[in-house]
This record gives sequence, structure tokens and C-alpha cells, in this order.
Amino acid sequence: MGASCALIFANLGAAYGTAKAAVGVAHLGVAAPQLIMRGIVPVVMAGILGIYGLIVAVIVSSALNAESYTNLGGYIHLGAGLAAGMAALAAGMAIGVVGDSCVRAYGKQDKIFVAMILMLIFAEALGLYGLIISLIMNNSANTVNAKYMEGCK
Repeated sequence: MGASCALIFANLGAAYGTAKAAVGVAHLGVAAPQLIMRGIVPVVMAGILGIYGLIVAVIVSSALNAESYTNLGGYIHLGAGLAAGMAALAAGMAIGVVGDSCVRAYGKQDKIFVAMILMLIFAEALGLYGLIISLIMNNSANTVNAKYMEGCK
């Protein structure tokens, strides 16, 4: 469930951020076509969120072992997947809103580009925080499962 949650919610965030920011890019293509290549930055940043979910899903699923997997380890992995997935979902929503509005503004005023990049970096950091927390939680779950195996010997 943790791997599923990480992958599903992170990709929902990536899809929402991409779709919402792409509307602004389409508007930019009509208003100022020469700026499109710099205007697709929010779309690229939203796509990275899906990779965060994939990383967590692979790490959590690689820790599955039928002999040493405990309920507590499973709940910790569920929490890790939810942490990464929900953080990426929130980041995707933020990237979509910022990307849409700032790319439209960028078509009218070039000076907004640096401010747009800064806002996008801080929005992307939300997803990165979830990834870091889920990696820490995964280590905790692995420790719990290892201690369980030591106790069974």
C-alpha cells in the first residue's frame, strides 16, 4: 500500500501540475511564441514529482520479505508512501497554480522569470521534503523488521 500510495499520489500531483501549467504555456505560445522554451520550466518541474513517487515505490517494494515483514514495518512503509505521495501531490498543485499564472505574466513582462523560478523551486521543495521523510521512514521500517528477525532466532 505504501508503494502504491507514493506512486499514485505523486503522479496525480505531477499530472495536475503539468496540465495546469501547460494551459499557461499554451497562452504564452499565443501571446509570445519566442518565450515558450523558457516557459516550459513549470511543466518539467511538475514531471519530476512523478519520479519522486517512483523512487519511493521501488525502495519500499524492494524491502518486502515474507519471512521478516512485520505489521509495524508495514504501517511505517504505508506512512512513508503517504508522506511522499501527499507531499508530491501538494507540490504538484502549487507548481500548477504558480506555473499557470507566472507563465502568463512572463508573456507580458520578462522580469517575472526569476521570481517564477524561485516560487517553483520552493514549491518543488515540498515534494523533496516528502521524499526525504519517506526515505528516513523506510530505514526505520527496515530496522524494525531486522530487530524482529533477531528476536526470532
